[in-house]
Amino acid sequence: MEAENYTDISEFLLLGLSEDPALQPLIYGLFLFMYLVTMFGNLLIILAVSSDSHLHTPMYFFLSNLSFVDICFTSTTIPKMLVNIDTHSKDISYMGCLTQMYFFMIFAGLDNFLLTVMAYDRFVAICHPLHYTVIMSPRFCALLVLMSWFIMSLVALVHVLLTLRLTFSLETEIPHFFCDLAQILEVACSDTLINNICMYLLTVLLGVFPVTGILFSYSKIVSSLMSMSSTAGKNKAFSTCGSHLCVVCLFYGTGVGVYLSSAVTPSSQSSNIASVMYTVVTPMLNPFIYSLKNKDVKGALGRLLSTTASCL
Repeated sequence: MEAENYTDISEFLLLGLSEDPALQPLIYGLFLFMYLVTMFGNLLIILAVSSDSHLHTPMYFFLSNLSFVDICFTSTTIPKMLVNIDTHSKDISYMGCLTQMYFFMIFAGLDNFLLTVMAYDRFVAICHPLHYTVIMSPRFCALLVLMSWFIMSLVALVHVLLTLRLTFSLETEIPHFFCDLAQILEVACSDTLINNICMYLLTVLLGVFPVTGILFSYSKIVSSLMSMSSTAGKNKAFSTCGSHLCVVCLFYGTGVGVYLSSAVTPSSQSSNIASVMYTVVTPMLNPFIYSLKNKDVKGALGRLLSTTASCL
């Protein structure tokens, strides 16, 4: 029997985390809570950085960009999931799915690049303090962020264009709570060899170089700290690097966990649960890590909240 070609497919079906009706209210409440906490926490970081002149430095410029990206990152997946649960529907339009996949890849990649840029910023601040203001000029910082946006927009566009050439059967089911590129390639009816080669090649390039940059930066930072004689200087350096290191470990640790879980246990359920860690939990925890481990951010948040309270 000849395979049917549905290039004009109008929608996909997102199966979500569980098909058990009894679990839907729990999943809805949990994800709504995490989404609101993510939005509130990251907005507080952005407001604290923008309102406090002491935080108008490259380090906190990148932090506010990271918070903005984290808000967008979760907003590409969670609202659609909540709407589907609320309306007892699994539908997502074909173009809606590709749009979600496009922006998801952009914001996931931006998280990756921003963490690398922040590691470089700490490297320059600690290892080359006398040249810090010259190297990390406002123009250079803005250029780094814009280049990150440009690269990830181009990479995501390549993946979307390659996906447009694929064919799918009617009522294709995606065993995930959002349109993930790997999952879409698995359910395609046509040959996905080029898509898979492109996906793995770009994933390696966009993963290896940033991780190498972070490891290089921190190896130099540790080497520089070991040669410091001032205990106060060491403590200050550890204070500014500690929160960033925690976020780096959380982001890459959960990301690696997703791929390891899908490789070790092929079950889509375990892979989906692991995906929740870096798509929802990590963006939610980032503001808490920075506000608890960074004295400057903690102080700025305190001043912002006290000013807000006095105005009410």
